[in-house]
Amino acid sequence: MGGSQSAALAESICDWWSLAGVDALVGEEPAGWLVLPPANDAAAPRPKTAAASEPELAPLPAALQRKEAPQPAETKGPVVFPDDWDDFQQWLATGADVPGSQWDARRVLPVGRAGAPLMLLTAWPEIDDQRDAALFTGAAGQLLDAMLLAIGTARADCYVASLAVTRPAGGRCDGDEAAELDRLLWHHLRLANPGRLLLIGGDIVRMAAASELPDTRGKLLDINQEGGKVATVAVAHPAMLLARPAQKAAAWDSLKLFNRGR
Repeated sequence: MGGSQSAALAESICDWWSLAGVDALVGEEPAGWLVLPPANDAAAPRPKTAAASEPELAPLPAALQRKEAPQPAETKGPVVFPDDWDDFQQWLATGADVPGSQWDARRVLPVGRAGAPLMLLTAWPEIDDQRDAALFTGAAGQLLDAMLLAIGTARADCYVASLAVTRPAGGRCDGDEAAELDRLLWHHLRLANPGRLLLIGGDIVRMAAASELPDTRGKLLDINQEGGKVATVAVAHPAMLLARPAQKAAAWDSLKLFNRGR
């Protein structure tokens, strides 16, 4: 091979290495050709970077927030009614758990004594009764006194009471309130122990006689009480008789049953 060819070959080899990126035969820094480079794995040290802070989440709406389950309300047992007559009357006047006392702060209380020859019983006070704190006031009371006189008695000789000591809104009650009043009804009748019973008004007739007032016209009803029966008559409330005078005849048909055997 001639000198010119050897020079051309050397120049060609140098050009190839130059194209491969080799531009010097010896580097400035010594290289350990026998030392293996560190592995590219988890053990290799990595540059520390500041941890990215997580964005704060917006609070959930109140309706979706977790709430503690409510504790079940304490179940109250049935009201205990006093068995002594005087205690019972005092309880009706001041007891916080008297059924039918929750509708108004003003109570209309019974008047009279236990064992009276006739008990007058209505469901609850009328609006005028609530205002005057007495049952059967005003013109309705005057009509009732005339009805009693017609059968030979007077209000002063009677035990006069309402089942509830206050008046419910709209003059109606149902559900648990009605159930408690039903219990009170029979307890009250047992303690009062009247000779006869006059039910006044359609509401108390439904409660005590399980009947509608028109169906009781001219009938002597027997109300069971402590294994016995008390002779019972039902009439419309005097306030209703004043508003509908045509019903006075039905009231008289029932009232005159009390005069039998006298």
